[in-house]
Amino acid sequence: MISEKKLIKQAQRFDEHALAEIYDSYSPGVFRYAMRLLGDSQLAEDCVADTFFRYLKALQSGRGPVEHLQAYLYRIAHNWITDTYRRQPPPPLPLHDEIPETGNDPLHVAALSSEKQTIRLALMQLSMEQRQVIVLKYLEGWENKDVAEFLHKSIGSVKALQHRALLALRRLLLSEEEGDL
Repeated sequence: MISEKKLIKQAQRFDEHALAEIYDSYSPGVFRYAMRLLGDSQLAEDCVADTFFRYLKALQSGRGPVEHLQAYLYRIAHNWITDTYRRQPPPPLPLHDEIPETGNDPLHVAALSSEKQTIRLALMQLSMEQRQVIVLKYLEGWENKDVAEFLHKSIGSVKALQHRALLALRRLLLSEEEGDL
């Protein structure tokens, strides 16, 4: 893969190979992000399609990023998701697509499924910013500096938000163990 800055410059000239590489490199991550926040694969696919459509429109009008392409694309996806949430409430949040292989033990499979559902419910009770930090940091594997760039916050603010989100998640999960969630 060529450098991001060179890729952006080529995309600004509508180089077909650069645009294909951007889509191939970033669309799976945008899909995972949208899927984790929306909980619906069709809506996540729509989000990806519209994200790249909006990116192309920005390039066509002479706008678009000169750096931090990943954060720029996720910001477009975030705006699309926010608009979707305004039209309809968010559904439960999926964490991972598959349950790990456990052999033929249905009790183990049921326990894992129950734990995932508990975590999904707890995540849905966090604020949108807290949920974004948890998803980007722990599920997407982003560094704090990238999350900060995406959220337009300082790294210290992201760390504080992350800390509050983890405390809230812990509190929610502990209250669920006591049967309150």
